[in-house]
Amino acid sequence: MNRYIPHVITLLALTLLAGCTKEDDPFVDRVAAPVLVVIDNATGDGGGLTGEPVVSQKVGGPVTMAVRVYELDKTGILDNKVGIDSIPVSALALRLTTRAGAALGDLQTDATGKATITKTWAELGVTAPRAGSSVLLTWTGTHKGQAFSRLSRVQGIN
Repeated sequence: MNRYIPHVITLLALTLLAGCTKEDDPFVDRVAAPVLVVIDNATGDGGGLTGEPVVSQKVGGPVTMAVRVYELDKTGILDNKVGIDSIPVSALALRLTTRAGAALGDLQTDATGKATITKTWAELGVTAPRAGSSVLLTWTGTHKGQAFSRLSRVQGIN
């Protein structure tokens, strides 16, 4: 019986090593976004720390949504006196859609990297808006040949 123990241990070690191969994630091909998209007037930071920033808008009026788009210059990242510089991206074409795919509008950023759109609740697909009504949004664009998307949500308040 004792003579089989080294063989069992070797077989177990080989089995464990065979399972340690590196494989790419077959479900999600993650690529860093070429720009930073900051949602204006969002609860919280509206930038990169929130997966889905929420913008609160009154249900009795128009819904105004805005984003600011920045390219991050990381050349000074190792110099604490320089750091990362946020450069506004001007004349960038953006498309705003609902998460269901309904197009809400095509926008272009101005010289400060800002793009704004105003819609009614009905145009967003909410016929009878009330406090708590929400619409899931996707901002998409392409910068330097790389596509990107930014999620956000607009929510009704009284």
